[in-house]
Amino acid sequence: MENKQKKIAVVNDLSGCGRCSLTVALPIISAIGLQCCPVPTAILSNHTGYPSYFMDDYTKRMPQYISEWKKLGFQFDGILTGFLGSEDQIDIVEQFIIDFKQENTTVIIDPVMGDHGKAYATYTPALCSRMKQLAARADVLTPNLTEACILTDTPYQPQFSRRDLELIFAKLSALCHGCIVITGIHEGTFLSNAVYDPLSKSTVYIRKKRVAAERSGTGDVFSSIVAADVVQGVCLADAVRKAASFVRLCLSESIQYNVPKTEGVMFEPLLKKLSGNKLVKKSLK
Repeated sequence: MENKQKKIAVVNDLSGCGRCSLTVALPIISAIGLQCCPVPTAILSNHTGYPSYFMDDYTKRMPQYISEWKKLGFQFDGILTGFLGSEDQIDIVEQFIIDFKQENTTVIIDPVMGDHGKAYATYTPALCSRMKQLAARADVLTPNLTEACILTDTPYQPQFSRRDLELIFAKLSALCHGCIVITGIHEGTFLSNAVYDPLSKSTVYIRKKRVAAERSGTGDVFSSIVAADVVQGVCLADAVRKAASFVRLCLSESIQYNVPKTEGVMFEPLLKKLSGNKLVKKSLK
C-alpha cells in the first residue's frame, strides 16, 4: 500500500491556532486519502489576524530540512505551495520544485499575495516579480482575483465582465502554461471560480450562492482539496466544484456554531464527507 498511496509535499507555514495553512492542509489531504508531507516556512502560535502572535521564521532551516529529503531519495506525486514571505523562500521553493519534480509530479501553486484588491504588506514589487517566475513552474495555478490582477499588472476592480476575465486568463496563460483557476469572482449574489484549460483555450465558470462573509483559511481548504484530487487524476473542473461545495458547507457550519471569524472555518465535523467519491457526490449536491 505504501507504494500505491499518493504523496503531496506542502510548503506553507504552521499556525497553531486559527485554522489555516498546514493545520488545514494536513487533515484535509489526509481525509482524501493521500499522505501530506509538510515543509514549514514559519512556525506561528496563531495566524496574524489575531491581535498578537509569536512567529519563528524557518527560512534559514528550510534548505537543511529539504536536503535530508533529497539525500533519502523521497519522491512526491504532487507539490503544493502556499504563502511565502520573502524572496529567499521563493528561491528555496523554486529549487525544491527543480529537485523533486518528476515526469508524473503535479505542481500546484497558490500564489498567496493579497486580497480585496491589495497586496499583503510583505509583498514588495520585487517579491511580486519573483512570484511571477515561480508561477511559471505551475501545472495548476490558483490565484484569487486580486492575485490574478497582480500577476498580470491589471488594475483591480471588484467585478469584472467575463470578457475582461478572458483577457486576464490570456495574460496568465502567457506567464504559466499550465491550467489556471481564478477564485473568488463576485457575480451578483454568486461567488464564482473560473477554470481555464490551456489546451482547449476554454474556460468553465463554477458558480455558488454566497452564504457568508469570507474567513481566514478558506483558500487553504480550497487549494488542499483541489491539489489532492488533481494528483489522484480527478478532472480539474470537478475538483474545483468539490472544493467550492465543501467550503460552502464549512461556512454554513461555522455560522451555525457561531465560530469567530478569526478561528477560520469549522471543517473538522465535515471531513468524513471527503473520504469517498460516492459520499462526496451525495453530500455536496
